[in-house]
Amino acid sequence: MEKLLAFTILGIVTGAVYAVAASGLVLTYSTSGIFNIAHGAIGMLMAFTYWELVVHQGWPAWLALILVVVILAPLLGAMIERILMRGLRNASVATSLTVTVGLMVGLIGLAQNIWNPQDPRSLPKFFGLRKFELGGVFVTWHETTTMLVGLALAIFLYIMLNRTRTGIAMRAVVDDRNLVGMTGARPDRISMLSWGIGAATASVAGILLAPVLQMDVVVLTLLVINCYAAAMVGRLRSLPLTFAGAMALGLTEAYVIGFVDLRGSLIGLRSAIPTIFLFVVVLAMPEARLRAGRLVGAVTPRVPSFRRSLIGGAILVAAAGVLSSILSQGNLIRAGEGIALAIIMLSLVLLTGYGGQVSLCQISFAGVGAYAMAKVGGDGAVFGILAAAALAAFAGALIALPSLRLQGLYLALSTMAFAVFLDQMFFQQEWVFGNLGALPVGRLDLPGVSFDGVRAYFVLLAIVFALFGMLVLRIRRGQFGRVLAAMRDSPVACATLGLSLTRTKLAVFMIAAAMAGVGGALFGGLKTSAGSTDFLMLQSLPLLLLAVIGGITSVSGALLGGILFALPSLTPNTQIFGLEMAKLQFLWVGIAAVTIGRNPNGVAFIISERVRKLLALAPRGSAGIHKPMDPREQMEEVSEVAPA
Repeated sequence: MEKLLAFTILGIVTGAVYAVAASGLVLTYSTSGIFNIAHGAIGMLMAFTYWELVVHQGWPAWLALILVVVILAPLLGAMIERILMRGLRNASVATSLTVTVGLMVGLIGLAQNIWNPQDPRSLPKFFGLRKFELGGVFVTWHETTTMLVGLALAIFLYIMLNRTRTGIAMRAVVDDRNLVGMTGARPDRISMLSWGIGAATASVAGILLAPVLQMDVVVLTLLVINCYAAAMVGRLRSLPLTFAGAMALGLTEAYVIGFVDLRGSLIGLRSAIPTIFLFVVVLAMPEARLRAGRLVGAVTPRVPSFRRSLIGGAILVAAAGVLSSILSQGNLIRAGEGIALAIIMLSLVLLTGYGGQVSLCQISFAGVGAYAMAKVGGDGAVFGILAAAALAAFAGALIALPSLRLQGLYLALSTMAFAVFLDQMFFQQEWVFGNLGALPVGRLDLPGVSFDGVRAYFVLLAIVFALFGMLVLRIRRGQFGRVLAAMRDSPVACATLGLSLTRTKLAVFMIAAAMAGVGGALFGGLKTSAGSTDFLMLQSLPLLLLAVIGGITSVSGALLGGILFALPSLTPNTQIFGLEMAKLQFLWVGIAAVTIGRNPNGVAFIISERVRKLLALAPRGSAGIHKPMDPREQMEEVSEVAPA
């Protein structure tokens, strides 16, 4: 009985922390319509700020608590709303998610550059180690404080949103800002207030979690992400249901720890419970409750003809050959990593750019491909590449089948849950990559051709990218590509016309996963090994961001995203404000990504448009500009533009 009581108290304490964090998430969504992926990162940053004041600077805990929770966190939330979120009012779910993911990555990078991740830190609990006995179980005052804060905050927010004029105005702002303004309220100030309160709740959750966990940037960020499942129980609207979902999640975790024998392959189940909970809840929720998103504002560039894509691929391979003779072997490996990741980003061009399906688990598919290459093609056999594509395609079908009825936010969260599940239940298993170990991965070996050398392998990566790029463009020019574009623009219209969205989604997920799997196999071959830490869910976020920054609707955008990834590694000694470029990768990627709301088309599209305008302004006598087009090429251009 005492054991049951002990784990029940543990579950209630955990659920209280989830309730605090989830309540802020519900508040910001219900008042702005934006799901803030960066909610956990805000809590992490404020927890580290609280540690800085209390432990490092020696401030009294009560004074630091007031400064962080009442002043700094609300100011940060209001600033985020004013600078970033206000411009996303009419944006799609895909765009708003990408911006908040960029904010999350940027805050992680900021914290890692302020507080050295290698330095150990700990935060004292409230009231120290004092405790009292309850039914034979000792309960600390920190745990009691956590439970009381969770309950008090849930009651306060419920009363504020449902019984006060300000709260009712907050809920009305997301539906009709103009109508709220006609009542005499100020919609902009109301939005800033809701984001300020949401950031304050995130800071409270982070500060309550930090003393019982290690002060780690990634750990704190991802553990607050567990509250997403609780928020989804409340359908991102109901605070009582959110509180109930948080308690159910906390108790489930505690009871599994206390009464389920987790050994062997089940050892990671405890950490995976919140993601399993989230996945089940997302699949059970009616999609109509959330906005169906598409890449609003994004313009798909004109698709090149086969001849132009062939010429472009040849130029890329030739450039890779030149670079292979110029760069050192170390720089070639870093640049090769960029091209390998660009291959994975190509799968996002097909899946997200053309099909409008947001995925946060492409790096997981790459990890599955690397595992297959290590197990089957360890010596570089071609069969290993085929196995990588096949196994990754199977994993793509696994995530696609239960998610066929989902889109927008639901789909993104389900893929995130799937990626975290693979982190805990697959990649960390002893029989996969070993206990935080790695497996050797051979470089591709073709009859009569050796790619064992770094220079030859670098050229091989360029060849594979060119072939995959031509494949993606060929798909876009064909009937399947037209169906993808139609599904992205209007799923309802596609269903009305009798197009099978189920088959289309399943096919595009499997093709994209297979491409990512091949990219992961080649990535492992470049490093000659693959480990569990190479393909974590957190690494999917910069991958998606770089693809969007480069231009997720074009092949050149994926290549540019890979170049942007490799650039800091190629200039490790370059410093900005006294910090090395290599250490600023998360920070600058996040900063660049939060500008996507203003320009969702990416850098590649901007460059192509500038070049097109320059060519249009050039004199008619300029060589090669107004050259008459071959009739067959004209027909290709018409066929490319018409479907779009």
